[in-house]
Amino acid sequence: MNIFLTGGAGYIGSATAEALLTAGHQVTVFDSLVTGHRQAVPPGARFIHATLQDTHALAEALSGQRYDAIMHFAAYIEAGESMKRPGKYFENNLINSLRLIEIGVQSGVRRFVLSSTAAVYASSDEPLTENSPLGPTNTYGHTKLAVEQALEWYRRIYGLHFAALRYFNAAGALPHRGEAHQPESHLIPLVLRVALGQRANISIFGTDYPTPDGTAIRDYIHIADLVSAHLLALEALDENDRLIYNLGNGNGYSVRQVIDIARQVTGHPIPAVETPRRPGDPARLVASSEKIRRELGWQPRYPDLRDIIASAWEWHRTHPQGYSS
Repeated sequence: MNIFLTGGAGYIGSATAEALLTAGHQVTVFDSLVTGHRQAVPPGARFIHATLQDTHALAEALSGQRYDAIMHFAAYIEAGESMKRPGKYFENNLINSLRLIEIGVQSGVRRFVLSSTAAVYASSDEPLTENSPLGPTNTYGHTKLAVEQALEWYRRIYGLHFAALRYFNAAGALPHRGEAHQPESHLIPLVLRVALGQRANISIFGTDYPTPDGTAIRDYIHIADLVSAHLLALEALDENDRLIYNLGNGNGYSVRQVIDIARQVTGHPIPAVETPRRPGDPARLVASSEKIRRELGWQPRYPDLRDIIASAWEWHRTHPQGYSS
C-alpha cells in the first residue's frame, strides 16, 4: 500500500512508519516538527515538512499521488495542558483533523486509521470495553471522540473505511526509537529522568484516589504492540468499513507501582514528592482488548510492565538527550 502518515516524526508515528516500510509499504510522512524530530523519520520514507493548518500544502501532498490510506498520529496529547489551553487542542486535534479527513476524501483516499485514546471513556473500576460509557474528563479526550464521530459521518456519507484505535498509555522503546517529548509529561520517561540525574524527584499527582494505594491506576502498552495493532487494523479495513478497538494489556498499575518497578529496573532510589491532583485526571483507566484479540488475532508481546520499563530505560540510558544524543 501507499500510506500517507501524519505525525510520522513523533513517538508512535515514526515507529509505525518504520514497521510499514519493513512490511514493504510506501510511506509519506507529513509532519510540522513542532513536537516531532526529523531524526525519528525512518530512512526510506518520503518526508513533507508542513502543518495540517496549511490546507494548500495538504491538498497538494494528497493529490500529488494516489494513497491507499491515511494514518493520523498528528495531535497534541497532554491531558493536563488541554484543561489549561483548550483552544490549542480544539484547533489542532479537531479542526486540523477535519481538514485532513475532508481533503483526504476529496483526494480519493478510502481508508483512515486514527490514533485515538482511552481518554474518550468515563473512569471505571472495571476494565473498559468498546461498549463502556463514553465520557471524557478532559479536553484532549473530547477532541479525540469528536474526530471519531466525524469519521463515522464520513463513513456513512462517503463510504470512508476507518479504524479508531483507543490506547492506554503507550510506553517502552524500540532499539532506535523512544519517547522524546518536549516538554515531557508522561510518567515513565519522567521517572527515568530522575534515575539519569536529570530531575531531582518525581511528582505523584494525587494520593486520595479511590484506589488501593490512593494513586491513579493506568494500563501500559509497549510501543511495539501498538504498532502491530495498527498494521493489523489497516489490513482489516479492506473488508470492514468501521473498526474501533481498545489497546492495552488489561493490567492496571498505580503510579506508586510504576515508580517502584522503575527503582528495581534502574537501581536508583527515585525520590517521590506527593502533590495535589491535576484537573482532568481520571482515577482508573484499564483496557479490555479482547475484541481486537478475538477479531484480528492481535496479541501483546510485552505485557509485563517490568519489560516495558526496561526497554524504555535502555533507550533513555543510551539517548540521555533524546534524538539530540
